[in-house]
Amino acid sequence: MPPAPPVSPAPDAAPDGWRTFLWLWSSQALSVLGSGLSGFAFNIYLTQTRFPLESQKPELAAALSLTALGWALAAIVGAPLAGALADRLDRRRMMLTCDLLNAVLSAGAVALVVSSNPPIWLFVLFTAALGLVGTFHGSAFDTSYSSLVNRERLPRANGMMQTLWSLSGLLSPALAALLIGLPALARSGGGTSWLAGLQNGVPLAFALDGLSFVVAALVVWRLHIPSPVRADLAADAPNKPSLWADMHVGWTFILARRPLLHLLLTFASVNLLTSGVGVLHPLLVKFTLAPDLAARGLTVETGLATLWTAMSAGGLAGGLLISAWGGLKRTRVLGVLVPMVLAGAAQALSGVAGTVVLTAAAIAFFGIMTPIMNAHSQSIWQSQVPSELQGRVFSVRRLIAQFTVPVGTAISGVLAAQFAPGSVLLWAGLAMATVSALQLLNPAMRRIEDLPKATAPAVRM
Repeated sequence: MPPAPPVSPAPDAAPDGWRTFLWLWSSQALSVLGSGLSGFAFNIYLTQTRFPLESQKPELAAALSLTALGWALAAIVGAPLAGALADRLDRRRMMLTCDLLNAVLSAGAVALVVSSNPPIWLFVLFTAALGLVGTFHGSAFDTSYSSLVNRERLPRANGMMQTLWSLSGLLSPALAALLIGLPALARSGGGTSWLAGLQNGVPLAFALDGLSFVVAALVVWRLHIPSPVRADLAADAPNKPSLWADMHVGWTFILARRPLLHLLLTFASVNLLTSGVGVLHPLLVKFTLAPDLAARGLTVETGLATLWTAMSAGGLAGGLLISAWGGLKRTRVLGVLVPMVLAGAAQALSGVAGTVVLTAAAIAFFGIMTPIMNAHSQSIWQSQVPSELQGRVFSVRRLIAQFTVPVGTAISGVLAAQFAPGSVLLWAGLAMATVSALQLLNPAMRRIEDLPKATAPAVRM
């Protein structure tokens, strides 16, 4: 195995880098909101339109699992190639292309949901395509931070992105519920328009998602986002590395730094134990919380929206906290592990709370911890990995941390078909808290922020 590339600190940001980052951040706001809108609408489509009967619980669990697996597997398999290309190509153009591809996929989703009972495998292909395009966009986007934002502002920038995702989750359920109910409202008024002719408003949610990607692409098109210069790819450089060789660099870098590997394996364990919530929460609402919902006069849609809103409200609170605070300046790994322990305890509580109010409170606390741990983790990586290596290193990081997501999703689907979803959440949460607490005692974790000195890489402006 060749020697690992040297570590250099994050490059100095361009003078107007923070302003460009704010525009880039804003450009993603509409597309993130649109994705949350269509994601919630898709869950309602599966639970209420395709598989509305209690006897269809196994089919519903399978559909939720398979579509989630399609997304996760495509994102993970495509990550090494996406990372290598992010270090070779213009990152702005990669983001622009992916935004336009997502708009095309959203148009395809509209055609699917207006069809009469399309096969589930088509939706699996659709979510797989979303995952593949998303991992290319994410590779270009995540590696742009350090070229725009100086190291001191990295936790704040990451907190802002976490806030954006949480705000989307907070707003999208209510907007999706409004859109889904528009056709019925039009019919109740005696309307005969095309809107009244729709079975529900799910196609509207996907159409708005596609429009949001077009708007995001237009904004990115007007921005100048620096990409790193790689001397080994210069026209006169001897022995230019192949794309395949580039896909191996990230492994060399991470395997030579054991503390980073320990952190990644911790995230892999946590992802194994939390990746099934997309399958478990709809089932928890539809079956376990059904008596409490009925007693309160609430529908399944309202119950699921309550849990989604609670998660997002907690995430928004955590994101705002980390954005205003700026995170830990030293020993940032504590900002990762302590929230992990608390989030595991919250997940365990959500499985046994028994009422929609207590379940939502536990999920909201889980949401608060998520942006805090993610922002600290992201800041550790962005400050240690040189800009010209971030695409390749971050893709391997994503692969190692997330390879357990499809496994966890599949296991959750199997267990949810046989056992109460609350029990699965309970034991998974307890295991997460235990694993995270043990890592607090791991001496390698204390060395994770020891940065070797090296020169900052050149950046093409």
